[in-house]
Amino acid sequence: MTLRFARRMERLGTESAFEVLAQARALEAAGQPMVHLEIGEPDFDTPANIVEAGCRAMREGATHYTPAAGLPQARAAIAKAVEARGGPPVDPAEVVVVPGSKNVLAFALLALIEPGDEVILPDPGYPIYRSLVNFIGAVPRPVPLREARAFRLDVEELAALITPKTRMIIVNSPHNPTGGVLTDEDLDQIAALAVEHDLVVVSDEIYSQICFEPGPRPLRARPGMAERTVVLDGLSKTYAMCGWRLGFGVMPPALAERMATLLINSSSCAAAFTQLAAVEALQAPESQAAVEMMVLEFRRRRDVLVDGLSRLPGVRCHRPAASFYAFPNITGTGLDGRTLARRLMHEAGVALLPGEAFGAQGAGYLRLAYTVSTDQIGDALERMGAFFEAVVPGR
Repeated sequence: MTLRFARRMERLGTESAFEVLAQARALEAAGQPMVHLEIGEPDFDTPANIVEAGCRAMREGATHYTPAAGLPQARAAIAKAVEARGGPPVDPAEVVVVPGSKNVLAFALLALIEPGDEVILPDPGYPIYRSLVNFIGAVPRPVPLREARAFRLDVEELAALITPKTRMIIVNSPHNPTGGVLTDEDLDQIAALAVEHDLVVVSDEIYSQICFEPGPRPLRARPGMAERTVVLDGLSKTYAMCGWRLGFGVMPPALAERMATLLINSSSCAAAFTQLAAVEALQAPESQAAVEMMVLEFRRRRDVLVDGLSRLPGVRCHRPAASFYAFPNITGTGLDGRTLARRLMHEAGVALLPGEAFGAQGAGYLRLAYTVSTDQIGDALERMGAFFEAVVPGR
């Protein structure tokens, strides 16, 4: 039998990070040493108190179904944590707990967007935004993020993209892949556009707790935004819990009800013991101390990596204000990002991503995740330095 796949599968993309990781692992298995800077996953262990809370929950019987939108105590803990960031109160009824934060975006699109509707998204940006927008038959409208603006979108360019078909804006701050952070003024202007044109905004805040300097008030805090904002967040990055698969969304109650229905029709619910571990993560002082330590270490790694990249021939690197990504400009090398990323992996043993994996505006850049030790970062810089000295024209 020859399987005939639905045409919608042709519109579904992927994450290059996982593809590059598989290729790098294959080279390692063949004997080539490799420094992994491709995958956006903290290398820290989940804090011990959170692990113990999850284990204790399983021992005490938290291995059964939960309400689709989440356990009441998990929703209440998330509501309190999001409210503490600033803005209007958060009712637990506005919270939906999901097995991975991508579900928040997927369900928001399914619940709110019709085929042919337009969705504005950042470019460069997390590739799953465009993938899911395409998959449901909507039209992605990329707004460029430029190095000259510290990778903040230009609100005038954003406004020019809005048409009668526009239904949603996706905002990601702090930003993957650049580490850029929008300002209070940026968010004020985005909010004003959303209210004026009656748009929903998905605010991806998955990196909101990995900031190296004080950030702006949340988008949801702006006048008129609580009823039109979908906050997308989770525990993966902040608490080094990628494998626990626990994300959450904060949204108007009517949308939360429909997301619960979508959960019932897909994965039923997030695992009970991970939700109880989330309560510990969000409430325990030990958890917050672990996050503070991790962020300090990421800041140290950022400085080592950015300073080292900026010394490479043909490279300049903006210093990111948040996240754990560097996004160096490599146009001065004379090589395109895909070629350079491939050659660095095969010839230098450094796995990273080409900027083109994040959209057309990523051309001429690379993305490096500083989710390895400073010793490994130093090793990667040495390998890259030797490679660049040999291949960059004019050296």
